[in-house]
Amino acid sequence: MDTLANAALPPGAYLLTGPQPVKLPGTVVRRSPTAIIPFMPSFLSAVSIIVPTFREAPNLEPLIRRVFAALAPSKREAELILVDDDSRDGTEAIVESQREQYPVRLITRRQERGLSSAVLAGFREAKHDLLLVLDADLQHPPEMIPALLERLEEGDCDFAIGTRYGGQGAIDEHWPLLRRLVSRVAALLARPLAPLSDPMSGFFALHRKTWEQADKLDPIGYKIALELYVKGHCERPGDIPIRFESRAAGESKLSAAEQVRYLRHLFRLYRFRFPVLTIIVLIVTLIIEVAVLLVTFGVLS
Repeated sequence: MDTLANAALPPGAYLLTGPQPVKLPGTVVRRSPTAIIPFMPSFLSAVSIIVPTFREAPNLEPLIRRVFAALAPSKREAELILVDDDSRDGTEAIVESQREQYPVRLITRRQERGLSSAVLAGFREAKHDLLLVLDADLQHPPEMIPALLERLEEGDCDFAIGTRYGGQGAIDEHWPLLRRLVSRVAALLARPLAPLSDPMSGFFALHRKTWEQADKLDPIGYKIALELYVKGHCERPGDIPIRFESRAAGESKLSAAEQVRYLRHLFRLYRFRFPVLTIIVLIVTLIIEVAVLLVTFGVLS
């Protein structure tokens, strides 16, 4: 077995000795079967992690800790950007208390509202080439961030997304049946737009250039991943199976109004990708909107 020997070497090189001459790229020392091989450390691209928030204060401290604990083994450079819609629930104080230990910053929006626009605001503030988005409610496991980034950096992927429905993906058994049904139907409606097993996911990563070169983004509601995939002209998605947990604290923002906004968003995307089918899609969308409202209010009553 080859062994390492001590010698005066150029910075970043090591000495390799063995019974046979070593023929590898580098500076070869011919006086013995020895080679000086320059050491090339692996390089991981830095990432900006965007988290839209609204009244998520109880979840923020554990979220911040888990995000950076997940990244620590790889030593990947990262920043965490929280984009808050003026929650006034103590979010500012929590983030301030974490800034000495972690590279986290807060953007508070006083006027604009909405998850999708919050994500785009975070992109505009981001300084790194990889962009990753996850929710603040801890339903997305921060421990899967490294896997998502590694998948994105593979040559055959231009959009990596955490999925509940692909591979070994799963949903917490306490998640309500109605929510499961709505999620599945919504995913099926989006299937012609994008070959994603979970287009409803809010846990995804992309290259900065995908966002910068995308057609004009005008999402309605909260499903920004689908908007970015379609208008960013992505073609090589990569699924990372995740376990989707129940909300740790706080209240869900999903409502009947959000579901209707999602359907209108779908109509826009179908009109963008399949202009000829616009009228048909409009009619189908209106029918589904009415059905969603009837089912939702029927269940609530």
